[in-house]
Amino acid sequence: MQQNKRAIGLDVGTKTIGVAMSDPLGLIAQPFTTLARQSVKKDAAALAELCQEKEVVHLIVGLPLELDDTEARPARLARQVGEALGALLGLTPVYIDERYTSVEAERALVALDLSRSRRKQVIDQSAAALILQSWLDHGDWSQIARP
Repeated sequence: MQQNKRAIGLDVGTKTIGVAMSDPLGLIAQPFTTLARQSVKKDAAALAELCQEKEVVHLIVGLPLELDDTEARPARLARQVGEALGALLGLTPVYIDERYTSVEAERALVALDLSRSRRKQVIDQSAAALILQSWLDHGDWSQIARP
């Protein structure tokens, strides 16, 4: 039987968290859902429940670095959610530079001719899918490391 390699990808924002999920083989990322932010503790609990249900074994979190590679408030928030969720699941979060993923996701959704209101509904989970797919394509499966 094939080992589960399901991963979750998160695009943590100040108002929402975009969630993407991989297939059990860890090959393809798909947009999954968008959660309305509440608090780090409540967000981590809701995500932990989802992760347990889906048997997630890898936690990938987008890190919105500034153009000069520094971490401002949004990056600190993403780390807080990643660390809280990782602690609940017993997983080490992997942080991926997510600069421009929302722009890429927006372009892809425009190319699909989605209405502005529909794009707004799925943009965060689409960005999370880009973050997760980047890790699936280039991540080191043998060792999870923290940057």
